[in-house]
Amino acid sequence: MSSELSAEDRKLVTLARATRARTRAAEGAAVRDADGRTYAAATVDLPTLQVSALGVCVAMAVASGATGLEAAVVLTEADALRDADLAALHDLAGAGVVVHRGDPRGTIEASVTT
Repeated sequence: MSSELSAEDRKLVTLARATRARTRAAEGAAVRDADGRTYAAATVDLPTLQVSALGVCVAMAVASGATGLEAAVVLTEADALRDADLAALHDLAGAGVVVHRGDPRGTIEASVTT
């Protein structure tokens, strides 16, 4: 885990990592909303429903009444975040949300701001 992350963002890494490991999913993600609540999720890959881990987190935040997001973490083996995931994040939170992408072990490899 990167020492450059805030304590709050390190918590998101821990939540995403634990969720991914518990479910053995392709990705784990966690977000923090504008009120400080956190949501963690794993990839959903069913025959009739496929949702990325970040997509599930955004949906959970919306369903809980969140009006914005402060930060997100996605742990994945992919080299980049999906445009659709970033668009969904932007739909809820607008510009200025930091998204950290890391490997499945929780090592942050890149950070972008929406």
